[in-house]
Amino acid sequence: MTALTMQDVAVVIPALNEKLRIREVVSDALAVCPHVIVVDDGSDDGTSACLDGLPITLIRHPRRMGKGAALRTGFAEAARIGAQGVMTMDGDGQHKASDFPRMLEAANAYPGWVVNGARLRKRASQPTIRRIGNDFGDWGIAWACGFRLRDTQSGQRFYPRSVFTLEGVEGEGFVFEAQMLISAARRANARLVSVPVETRYLHLEGGEFRQSHFRLGHDLVKITAHVVRQVFAYGHVLREYRNARRQPPVIHDPSGEFATVPASSAAKDA
Repeated sequence: MTALTMQDVAVVIPALNEKLRIREVVSDALAVCPHVIVVDDGSDDGTSACLDGLPITLIRHPRRMGKGAALRTGFAEAARIGAQGVMTMDGDGQHKASDFPRMLEAANAYPGWVVNGARLRKRASQPTIRRIGNDFGDWGIAWACGFRLRDTQSGQRFYPRSVFTLEGVEGEGFVFEAQMLISAARRANARLVSVPVETRYLHLEGGEFRQSHFRLGHDLVKITAHVVRQVFAYGHVLREYRNARRQPPVIHDPSGEFATVPASSAAKDA
């Protein structure tokens, strides 16, 4: 299989009221990938105007439809232009586009898998309650996927074409991103490999950042309820739980800072 390059992929950025950072985020994405798709999800703060003059594809929703809808719109456009993979990142500046080459390296090492930028570096700087919430989300989504994984709440991901073109993926808002991992595992036989990235939070960074759209209690409850329904829908609940716990998370980190599972052994277990 021919290795993917940045020419083969598109960066999809869902954006809702991101005027503070969106031009910086998009410019950084363009520095590593020539195909950038921004979906303005009904912003009323001039987000789209901030992107004037940049060589991107800009799609505007006439009203707010949610992150899931924005990602679906971006995926459809990426499929239309023939992209073989999609990189996603949020518009608030939390993600670094400079991490994408390492994620693409992981995508080539694990063909057909989803890759996420897992916030493992400087993790101690993450607010404790958010860290606990993320760990709980990882535990539940692992049960539905059939294998353990890291940082399921990260919006920085790579989806191969076999995954981002899946039809009928359920869920709205942040639930959609959880369901993408479940659908990838259950329908495309795609596991998740994590690339360690740095945890970045507004209380640690200089300059202005907007407050996160993710409401830990509200959105985690919605995600959990959705995942529980998925777990029971697939049946064999206890057996699936035991099987998932036997499948360790896969981390691609050639530096050796984090534990890894060899690609051959992980693929054998998938």
